[in-house]
Amino acid sequence: MSFHEVRFPAPLSVGSSGGPERRTEIVTLNNGFEERNSPWAHSRRRYDAGLGVRSLDDLAEVMAFFEARQGQLYGFRWKDWTDFKSGAPSSRPSSLDQRIGTGDGSLTVFDLVKDYSSGAQTYARKIKKPVAGSVVVAVGGQVLEPGVGYSVDPVIGRVELWTAPAAGADITAGFEFDVPVRFDTDRISASLAGFAAGEIPSIPVVEVRV
Repeated sequence: MSFHEVRFPAPLSVGSSGGPERRTEIVTLNNGFEERNSPWAHSRRRYDAGLGVRSLDDLAEVMAFFEARQGQLYGFRWKDWTDFKSGAPSSRPSSLDQRIGTGDGSLTVFDLVKDYSSGAQTYARKIKKPVAGSVVVAVGGQVLEPGVGYSVDPVIGRVELWTAPAAGADITAGFEFDVPVRFDTDRISASLAGFAAGEIPSIPVVEVRV
């Protein structure tokens, strides 16, 4: 897939709006009951990058980024300021934040995931774009040293341990992450008069599967 490993300017995404969406198919039966089904196993996030533009300089920066991605052609990284850490937004990532696997004595490669829990239900979200240098890992509660006990592939969100964990050992990790997205338009419409009047151009961004 065509993807550029570059992040949309983080200061400009602070004021953006957006979040996850689901697709649910609902059929109402003759007796009034409903049958609900979802063709999507995972949610998909949408944002509006235009809401973070506050000046003509900001708009110029967004235009340059848009042109470099050739509109919808190339994907890129996006920082979702409402959800970019493995733990609480107010806390630094801890090596105990998320369980990413269990040792079996031979497996050394584990994918990063983030669990969203409410009541007895949990949704496991695969993290494909961790921020380089932010991933901390522990095995059985013992923190590993980066570059010595493990390596991280920030392009696909995968951790490789240099020694296979013992059977039953919990592998946990903490990290910051970006969302893989693309522009959801091939056209940005903005005018100097409209911008001076407070009109903010809509610049839709949508998550892509990687």
